[in-house]
Amino acid sequence: MMTSGPTNASQPVALQARGLTRHFGGVAALQDVDLCLRGGEIHALMGQNGAGKSTLIRMLTGALAADAGTLELDGRAIAPATPVEAQRLGISTVYQEVNLCPNLSVAENLLAGRYPRHRRWRTIDWPRVRREAETMMAGLGLELDVRRPLSRYPVAIQQMVAIARSLGLSACVLILDEPTSSLDESEVEALFTVMRGLRERGLAILFVTHFLDQVYAVSDRITVLRNGRRVGERVAADWPHAALVASMIGRELQPQFAHTAANAAGSAGSAGGPMVASARGLGRRGGVEPVDLDIRRGEVVGLGGLLGSGRTELARLMFGLDRSDRGEWRVGTQPSAPRNPAEAVAMGLAMCPEERKTEGIVADLSVRENIVLSLQARRGWRRYLKLAQQTKIAAEFVALLDIGTAGLETPVGQLSGGNQQKVVLARWLATQPSLLILDEPTRGIDVAAKQEIMARIAALARDGMAVLFISAEIEELVRVADRIAVMRDRRKVGELAQPCDTHAVLAMIAGS
Repeated sequence: MMTSGPTNASQPVALQARGLTRHFGGVAALQDVDLCLRGGEIHALMGQNGAGKSTLIRMLTGALAADAGTLELDGRAIAPATPVEAQRLGISTVYQEVNLCPNLSVAENLLAGRYPRHRRWRTIDWPRVRREAETMMAGLGLELDVRRPLSRYPVAIQQMVAIARSLGLSACVLILDEPTSSLDESEVEALFTVMRGLRERGLAILFVTHFLDQVYAVSDRITVLRNGRRVGERVAADWPHAALVASMIGRELQPQFAHTAANAAGSAGSAGGPMVASARGLGRRGGVEPVDLDIRRGEVVGLGGLLGSGRTELARLMFGLDRSDRGEWRVGTQPSAPRNPAEAVAMGLAMCPEERKTEGIVADLSVRENIVLSLQARRGWRRYLKLAQQTKIAAEFVALLDIGTAGLETPVGQLSGGNQQKVVLARWLATQPSLLILDEPTRGIDVAAKQEIMARIAALARDGMAVLFISAEIEELVRVADRIAVMRDRRKVGELAQPCDTHAVLAMIAGS
């Protein structure tokens, strides 16, 4: 447990949470968590996926009731039962996905539910709506046409509109949940300028993010959650990068390895096989900064970094799920990058997504149907795989990957998480790809299934397949990858060749 650092006691406490606890089905999502937000202060909330950040936000905003614990706003006990009630009390939230109406104008979004009306006719006073909306945006230093639909403006402006609306509801506490995840550098800096201005006006701001550099750029204090518990709170200036990362992942970094990481960063080699795919300055505005990366035949390239570092965003660009707007992505001798997943599959790429339940399996289809799905899509419906062929292919992969199922016709939704992951892996192996992209292939599965999948990845590389292995589990990367590319704050910050250890990778993630 990390002890709290000094705080500025002269700043008034705006929102105080004590002992917040919440269970789901007997599992503690949040356990005895304290949080103190002060007026005139930007307080960062950090933690890995599953640390309890979303649960805490939902409890602060009335979207989720606490099993135990108390909330005080300006010294008064509160217990908001709904987000609307929390807003009336002065607690407003701006989410990563802007929760406004894109088809309405900026002015309509800003004043929806509280339009000024003519005293005589009691109809909406639209000229006054426009004037008040312009005043609200000017308060954030923005001049724009508030009559235009919100959808006509970029995400950064939509975020500003959401913040302006929250302030118009007389907010004294503003919660910003991943507000920079879709913004480029200039837009982030514009948002930070607004945040600093709101801090000067006395607002208490809770800034939820995964970006280390951004935390230090704008935050006064930091609270870290891990596994549903608060593990530390410190003044940002007193919390070194390496110590902050260590508190998030539950492991202290050893200083003597920082030099190892720095030396290895520029000297990572390759497996020496023929080039399968190559990225040069590949990136997307608001998603990932330009990345250079080579992947060779028979090589497992690990891609490491904290959640939100740009790992998945880079994989989506490679597979054509998102379109890059800068750089080059060459697959074999293909003259251009895939424009969509169908083209990616035709080029010999395969991708197992991180969210297997929503983007991987088709729960109501059988094991057989799930396994042959991508192969059939690659062949096209005119070259339909007969049932006997489907059964033969599915049976081979069930045996190869030791998929635990009662039969090939069992709905895949009835399988365990590990076996569902094996089915998704089997689906892509059936297409015989030249490059297999695995995004968190062992997340949420038991230890035995992890070992089986990792052993299979190593075997695929020995057989000549190129693999891009993305994982937040540093031990897994070190164990299975031939070299590791490290991402931080949407950038590739270096590569580490084997032999390396977890401390070297963590030091590079922390910027040591």
